[in-house]
Amino acid sequence: MSNQVKYLLDENDIPKEWYNIMADFKNPPIPPLHPGTMQPVGPDDLGPLFPMELIMQEVSTERYIEIPDALRDIYRQWRPSPLYRARRLEQALDTPAKIYYKYEGVSPAGSHKPNTALAQAFYNKKEGVKRLTTETGAGQWGSSLALAGAFFGLEVEVFMVKVSFEQKPYRKAFMESFGATCHASPSNLTEAGKAILAESPDNSGSLGIAISEAVERAVQRDDTKYALGSVLNHVLMHQTVIGQEAIKQMEMADDYPDIVVGCTGGGSNFSGIAFPFLGEKLRGGKDIEIVAVEPANCPSLTKGRYAYDFGDTGKMTPLVKMHTLGAGFIPPANHAGGLRYHGMAPLVSQVVHEGYVRPTSYHQTECFAAGVTFGKAEGILPAPEANHAVKGAIEEALKCKRDGVEKTILFNLCGHGNFDMAAYQNYASGLLTDDDYNDQELAMALAGLPKVA
Repeated sequence: MSNQVKYLLDENDIPKEWYNIMADFKNPPIPPLHPGTMQPVGPDDLGPLFPMELIMQEVSTERYIEIPDALRDIYRQWRPSPLYRARRLEQALDTPAKIYYKYEGVSPAGSHKPNTALAQAFYNKKEGVKRLTTETGAGQWGSSLALAGAFFGLEVEVFMVKVSFEQKPYRKAFMESFGATCHASPSNLTEAGKAILAESPDNSGSLGIAISEAVERAVQRDDTKYALGSVLNHVLMHQTVIGQEAIKQMEMADDYPDIVVGCTGGGSNFSGIAFPFLGEKLRGGKDIEIVAVEPANCPSLTKGRYAYDFGDTGKMTPLVKMHTLGAGFIPPANHAGGLRYHGMAPLVSQVVHEGYVRPTSYHQTECFAAGVTFGKAEGILPAPEANHAVKGAIEEALKCKRDGVEKTILFNLCGHGNFDMAAYQNYASGLLTDDDYNDQELAMALAGLPKVA
């Protein structure tokens, strides 16, 4: 059979709770530290940035946290998202593997990001917040928070990594259409941005810099909070609606993955697909393999150090234990995707460190090649970030072909590439290159890691 197969759930199957993997950890999560006292951060330390209900989710060890009905009503606009059996891709690869993908590109913003953007906007609105500041890499998160701000009547200010700001004008247009303000980062609007530009006027930006600018703006006004699109525990938890739905859909298919693949930048969409399956494994379920795919020019999991570090370049955030390239690390500018963060979510870092997840990395041109192969077979051009997951899944399928074994592979197609045609044009014309990071700059960034006893 060469036809694509779609597995759809009813809206009543939208998860009623978010899954919190911390409840199933064998070792307790490693707490963030206050950079001044080096003591574990408490709720009061996070109060200037986040509403209290999100702070309590951040530190919760309860296995499930209820999703408010008001949020589930909005989720119904596109959830449950479809799960596909990629039969045409299997045929194109001539592999015995069975390949499934969960498709998050059906959301109003075209990616998985609204799962947490709407949740964060909901809790901020509930606490009386008027404005949200944030950063964005390729623009998926900024677009989603702009959408959420429009839904809940919140002003949204976005600092977008400069290289993406210039490469992806339609992402900026999307944000502005929903009422958000979008700035190229580093900017002259903050002390953090000015300091970077004074030292490096042509700086192409990074998520670490954009986070510093957004945090600085948030703490300046009492009516403003900060929203983060990845990395933090509560953000990862909000994304677990993806994997919970996928578990039900795999049951519909009378199948279960041997391998789960996700792309990783900060860790949110990867956690969304992988953590519910990993939770089942930790509770005695099937011993599946989980693969995290990151860009070779920003390889925090495969080349970084597992250590305490700042979450931002301006060193305004708490210290978190994570795989990091150093808060001062800036990836090469010629990069089409948004997976450009110097660190990785602490929870993702911990499961990698403990051996539950196998990290790997690929260059962007081979990821785009995989995305084009996928698009020709399945009819969807993935977002550049999602191309990393596509590449990882294809490599696992080709390994099955070489080894002559049939395995079931599931990956998260976390967004479409409809606003990324300039990147695809550059790839087709040979202008998209695989510029590697500078080893000396990486060594300097790692040498600057904070000293924690």
